[in-house]
Amino acid sequence: MFNWALTFLIIALIAGVLGFSGIAGTATHIAWIAFVVGIIMAIIFFITGKRTPSP
Repeated sequence: MFNWALTFLIIALIAGVLGFSGIAGTATHIAWIAFVVGIIMAIIFFITGKRTPSP
């Protein structure tokens, strides 16, 4: 989730620099939602003790 949040944040920054304010705003909202969902999932996994398998 944090990777997606970072990806959309970078897209938003590039779009903002190029003047595409609509795309930048949308990408920022998507990045915020992905970040919040990632934090919530991290807290749930921390409380329940589940870990993601490492590759």
